[in-house]
Amino acid sequence: MKKLFILIFISITIQAQVKVEDIKTFTLKNGMKFLVFENHSIPNANMYLFFKVGSRNENIGITGISHFFEHMMFNGAKKYGPKEFDRVMEANGGSNNAYTTENITAYTDWFPSSALEIIFDLESDRIRDLNFDDTMIESERGVILSERTTGLENNPMEELWQQVQATAFTAHPYMWPVIGWESDIKNWTKADLQNYFHTYYAPNNCIVVISGDVKLNEVKTLAEKYFGDIPSGPKPREIHTVEPEQTGERRIFVKREVPTPYLLITYHVPQTGNEDYYALELLNNILSNGSSSRLYKSLIEEQQLAIEVGTYYPNAFDPTLFYFYAISNENIPASMLENAIYEEINKIINDGIEEDELQKVKNQKLMEFYRTTQTINGMSNTIGTYELFFGDFKKLFSAPDDFKKVTKEEIQSVAKKYFTKQNRTVGILFTEEEK
Repeated sequence: MKKLFILIFISITIQAQVKVEDIKTFTLKNGMKFLVFENHSIPNANMYLFFKVGSRNENIGITGISHFFEHMMFNGAKKYGPKEFDRVMEANGGSNNAYTTENITAYTDWFPSSALEIIFDLESDRIRDLNFDDTMIESERGVILSERTTGLENNPMEELWQQVQATAFTAHPYMWPVIGWESDIKNWTKADLQNYFHTYYAPNNCIVVISGDVKLNEVKTLAEKYFGDIPSGPKPREIHTVEPEQTGERRIFVKREVPTPYLLITYHVPQTGNEDYYALELLNNILSNGSSSRLYKSLIEEQQLAIEVGTYYPNAFDPTLFYFYAISNENIPASMLENAIYEEINKIINDGIEEDELQKVKNQKLMEFYRTTQTINGMSNTIGTYELFFGDFKKLFSAPDDFKKVTKEEIQSVAKKYFTKQNRTVGILFTEEEK
């Protein structure tokens, strides 16, 4: 009963902190949408620009091109030359970051609210007039090739991850890595880059979220001044490829010199926002969130079969994968670790979970949600995430109740529905294949 009171308290607290009407929206004539959350608690602000483009929008021959722009966007435009974006921002007390996924590319800026107009100027310059200098293109191409090589060399799990994705998907563009294939990175042309940029970095393909010490009217004025005259681009082509249903287990072995085996097991699951999303997200926490989670407790603490174990359920526009990953302990064969993971999955499928266990992960999820919305950066990112992946930022306000409604029977049901042998792909990376 105590846990239930905690859950209700957290839910009420979240809803009391920010109301749906606190977030204002407007859209420019060119299609660029703005979401604004005023919070005057500190004299700072945060801006996220979400471009609806990731590796899923690529095709064979130009894989990795979305990630390339994450680099190029900092290398100069018409008004602010190479490296000037960072210099000007830092001189005005700001900082920035960016990331690319299979689905989106996001750029975020943190800054004193007094620098708001400068941030608008910087961002509009690189969207309107990004510099496609040949020397800069080749320089960044080399950086990305090095990043790809170093990532694979330093992280065996990354190598296994790429191979398993390419096996689990046979049709959908989720099959290739965000960073792209090496041969494609080496062969993008300037025309490839320019065409991609003008399609996907157009205002009509961007959602801007601004949180912090700003005024709506000021944001509207600056948006019109700096972004209003940037022309819309062509409507990006819809991704219509549907991954065929998997009808049998797929297995791969990757040979590499490592001390102990690496294991990756994936299952096809629905996209973010699907009716099973909340149950799968809570199941993700039950399996691997913290030292009291099922996999950690069983495989690391009790049986000592693994030195690392976890699960991952990513946000995705299209049906995606639910990942189980693990690294074997010394002298533990991959098959033993793999079977132990299946045992934990089957316990949930056959016996379900306890009510206390479900309440615990609901509390964890709501506390995580609460902490995220306590910062202007977290608020911007959360608003943008719900707008993009759930189709409407307003759904973030029903999220606490959506998690509360999930029953232990629904947890058991999604485990039974998706974690089947015919729906899984298994990858093992080790020095030699187990006999």
